[in-house]
This record gives sequence, C-alpha cells and structure tokens, in this order.
Amino acid sequence: MSGSSERTEGPGRLKVVVADDQAAVREPLAAVLGLAEDIEVVAAAADGGEVLAAVAAGPVDVVLMDLRMPVMDGIETTRRLTEEHPEVAVVVLTTFADDESILGALGAGARGYLTKNAGRQDITRAIRAAGAGQSVLDREVQDRLLATARAKAAAPAPTDTAGQPLPDDLTPREREVLTLIGQGLSNRGIAEKLFISEATVKTHINNLFAKTHIRDRADAVRRAIGAGLA
Repeated sequence: MSGSSERTEGPGRLKVVVADDQAAVREPLAAVLGLAEDIEVVAAAADGGEVLAAVAAGPVDVVLMDLRMPVMDGIETTRRLTEEHPEVAVVVLTTFADDESILGALGAGARGYLTKNAGRQDITRAIRAAGAGQSVLDREVQDRLLATARAKAAAPAPTDTAGQPLPDDLTPREREVLTLIGQGLSNRGIAEKLFISEATVKTHINNLFAKTHIRDRADAVRRAIGAGLA
C-alpha cells in the first residue's frame, strides 16, 4: 500500500486513512494531520482499492477521500464503504465542487465535503465532526447546494418530473442505470458496476433522459428516489 504509516496504539485517537492519487498531496497531508494530538493517520492510499484494503485491515474511523482516483474513484469507494463498513465516516476533499460531484458523493454516503481550498484546521475539524457522527460541508459547497435548490424551486412546475411514473418503454438496462444514479454512482462507477464502457453508460443516460424528460443528474436522483429505485 502506498505510503502506509506504522500502526501504533492510540486510545481515543481518531484513526484516519488519507486517500489521494497524487503523492505530492497525499504524503504532506498525512504528515500534517498526524501532528494533531487526537488524530492518527494509519494509512495513505493512492486509489479506492487501497482504501478498501486499509479499512479491511482496520481499525479505521474516518477516510479523507479524493474523488478522482484510478482503479476505483472516490464516489464508488464511498458507496462501497457505506455498504460494507457503515461505521467508517467519509470526508471528501477534492478540487471539484460541481453538482454531479457533490450530489454523487453525498448520495453515496459521504459525511463531509470539502474543497482543496480548505485549510488544515478546516480539515481536522471536519474529520473530528465526521468521527462524532456529524456532517460538515464547506462554505463553497453549501453555497452551491443552496443555489441548486433555489434554481430547482424556481423552475416551472410542469417540468418537474419527480412525481411522474417512469415510462413503459424504458429498457431494463436504462432502469438499472437510473437506479445506480440514484445511489450516487458516477458514470465510471456505473460502468464498473455493469461491466460496460463509460461511453455506453453515457448513451444509456442520454436515452434515459430523453424518454423521461429528466433535466440533469440531480433531477435523475430525485426521479429514482420517487420511483422507489434508490
């Protein structure tokens, strides 16, 4: 495992895995977090597979998760952790603050979401909050979610598809894709789950959106939940 640190006993200390595919980010971040008296960095991982291995080796309380990683991205890794290790909290730390990334990560079970503009104190505060079962979103992410919510609220009612039944001409594969979108998976995560290419996933999504009049990813999540698929 890339950059693993020695596991030492630390009663009361939060055991943290730092996940980022760039060593220039991962290693200094792990070193800085390790200076906190109540945080013990037990492993540094370069991809989702290494994160799952570190958590399986345990014990781990919190994973500080990058979203864009090879092998398995942060959203799919978060979903796996939520399903297999619900006691482990995930705090996302990423450069991306778009709707798809935010909703995907939170839908997959992330307990916190920070951008890489966050300072060391913000990150340690988020880790402590997540370890205590609380959620933390940085200001940029909160503002983005509020703006999205206001835009949806201001949209004309006839275009809101959330309460409408799914059309009968959806293929089984299109229903599968909508279900996985509702679970917070990215296009890459859906491709890996269904053993198809990302290009094929995009084709299914385009067809799905056209048939259902879904506007965007956030609308698709709401539609999946409303249809009982997520």
